[in-house]
Amino acid sequence: MNDENARDETENQAPETPDPGPEPAAEERLSRLETELADARDKLLRALAEGENQRRRFVREREESLRYAAANFAKELLSVADNLRRAIASEAAISSDPAAKGVIEGVAATERELWAIFEAHGVKRVEPALGDPFDPHLHQAMYEVATGEYPPGTIAQLLQPGYVMHDRLLRPALVGVAKPPVQAGPA
Repeated sequence: MNDENARDETENQAPETPDPGPEPAAEERLSRLETELADARDKLLRALAEGENQRRRFVREREESLRYAAANFAKELLSVADNLRRAIASEAAISSDPAAKGVIEGVAATERELWAIFEAHGVKRVEPALGDPFDPHLHQAMYEVATGEYPPGTIAQLLQPGYVMHDRLLRPALVGVAKPPVQAGPA
């Protein structure tokens, strides 16, 4: 009976299943490694993108730096350009003296040379015409002029020209802006 009992016990026992321990652990580990790999890949792509953005920003800043390097120097020379223009404009007052004419011609030649240099570096004069619309990006309103000659909000007087370097304002043009004329009220 012992043999029969042993056989019955063996038959009643469930067949042995392989140890499930290593497989779920391996799958879990594989899943964790895939997640870590995806995170590492994402971080690498972000770092590469950031590096490329920094390189582009550096190139853009370097180009702007080179383009506008002379801006402060040019700003300081604007008053020289204005004074040369005033000297040339005074020609009518001193035209009777032949020596003064030579000086004026020399001043005019100096002004032309200065403007050739300014233009080579992208400096341009902003000299709006009377009646042009007022542009706060290029003009500075000094006062309003009550006039019917020009529409309101347009330039009625030019006091001083402005200057730009490439697309950057060095000095705004100083202007008087037209406003409607004052209507005399009933007395």
